[in-house]
This record gives sequence, structure tokens and C-alpha cells, in this order.
Amino acid sequence: MLTSTARRRAAALIATVALGLGASACSSGDDSGKDHGEHGSSQSEAQSADVTFAQEMIPHHRQALEMAALAPGRAGAEVTALAERISAAQDPEIETLTRWLKERGEKVPSADDAGTEVHGEHGTDGGADGMMSPADLEHLASLSGEAFDEEFLRQMIAHHEGAITMAEAALRDGSDPEISTLAQQISDAQRAEVDEMQDLSE
Repeated sequence: MLTSTARRRAAALIATVALGLGASACSSGDDSGKDHGEHGSSQSEAQSADVTFAQEMIPHHRQALEMAALAPGRAGAEVTALAERISAAQDPEIETLTRWLKERGEKVPSADDAGTEVHGEHGTDGGADGMMSPADLEHLASLSGEAFDEEFLRQMIAHHEGAITMAEAALRDGSDPEISTLAQQISDAQRAEVDEMQDLSE
């Protein structure tokens, strides 16, 4: 039979253990919540990077198609063939990006959007994304023959380099497997075309 002193000691020990367990549980809960919050924020940022890439690449590709459409009747045979390949590759990519955005309820840039709202106005050297200004395209359309080829290659190289930068950002910051696959495809294909266009420019 426990004495009064022993009972008091046992009660104190039980209370101490219970208090320690409670503190541990609270601490664990706080840490868990913090981890989930950080993970959610990181995931949200990655998803945002994927959406941004899709929304910016659509008008970027549309401008490349607009430039490529100027080649027939103005360009030489090699540049005309290059323009046809660019159109054949980028038109399906626009369709893929459009579908991807629609499936997620995200805004799809309109067909009338020339990219100025997303990319801004740029001069003849393009911006970091390689987008050309309306004046650049008007100048290109006014040329023919060798002069057209030279200007087309100059503009399209800058345009492709901008797309490569955008694709690299998506690969670095995004998380969606389909977007990552497409971004890698764009980067690889356009790097190869830049090398080809640089050779044609020499």
C-alpha cells in the first residue's frame, strides 16, 4: 500500500510525463504545419511558372508564324524551306499549349494578341524574349531577295534565342511533366535552328 508521500510523488511524475508529451505533440504539429505550408508555396510557384510559360510562348510562337509566312515569294530557297519547318513545328506546339491551359481553366492569349501586353514593345534587336516590334515586321515585309534573307535570319535568331531563354526558365522553375517535355523540345529544336541560321548568315 502506497504511503501518502509515495502517492504524491507518483502523481507528480505522471503529470510531468503528460506535460512533456503534450509539448512534444504541439511542437510536432507546428513543424508539420510549417512544412506543409512551405511545400504548398513551392508547388504554387512551380505551377505559376508553367502557366506563365504557356501563356507567353503562345504569342511568341504566333509571331514566329507571322514572320515565317512572309518568306514565300520574298526569300531564297533555303530560307523559305527553313520558314516552312518553323511553321510545321510551332503550329502544333501552339495547339498543345492552348489545350493545356484550357484543361486547367487558365486564360489563353487571344489570336489578336501580338504579344505586346505580355512581352512589351521592343526595338529592332528584340527584348530578352526576342519579340519583334510591329515596325520590325513591317520592315521585314518590305524586303525581298537577299535583303529579306539577311533580315529574316537576324530577326529569327533573336526570336529563337528568346524562346530558348523562356524554355530554360520553365525547365528550371516549373513542375508539370508535359510542360517540361515541351520546353525541352523547344529548347533543343530552336538551338539547332539557331546554329543553322548562323551558318546561313555567314
